[in-house]
Amino acid sequence: MRILFSDEKIFDLDGMYNSQNQRIWAASRDEADEKGGIKVKQKFPQKVMVWLGVCFKGVTPLVIFDPGTVDHAEYIQKVLPVALKYGNKTFGKHWTFQQDGAKPHIHHLTQTWCQDNFPSFIDKDHWSPNSPDLNPLDYCIWDEFAQCVNWKKVTSKVTLIDELKCAVKKIRQDVVLQSCSSWTARLNRVLKNGGGYLKKLIYVIL
Repeated sequence: MRILFSDEKIFDLDGMYNSQNQRIWAASRDEADEKGGIKVKQKFPQKVMVWLGVCFKGVTPLVIFDPGTVDHAEYIQKVLPVALKYGNKTFGKHWTFQQDGAKPHIHHLTQTWCQDNFPSFIDKDHWSPNSPDLNPLDYCIWDEFAQCVNWKKVTSKVTLIDELKCAVKKIRQDVVLQSCSSWTARLNRVLKNGGGYLKKLIYVIL
């Protein structure tokens, strides 16, 4: 309950999608397709990368990267101070910052910044490299966020950014609380599963 989880996600004019962690849980290819497994996308869509943090008390301010990429220097400059300010205001002196194994996160300068500034953080050697089951953003919040976007208003990169800024304010607190509250149980299930995914059949939609 004192962990600030964080993640980045790419949104484009076709919606939210990231081949690294966008998955359909299904027992067959037909079932996967019925659940939205087929996505029609523009060949060169305009895209925006965003960063968001979440804890049981709510979500952080949204950080938007334009263009839709980020390196360690930009991550240190634009993201980590936001996470630190929110975490200290929300929890006080005792809390933990989580980030995954993306390259900007595991860069030695990023790790040093985290070590020097956060009360506690999960370093690059102590976070599972394949962990969508362990981050509330992956298993819940990104989907909630996307559903809060009025996609009918998204016609350009500018309107996409505007809608993302509005949508983050609509994320339901009960969903945030439930997703973070389930983390310990999910962690125990992953441990019992030998570190593997919680479900064996995963159809990755590329």
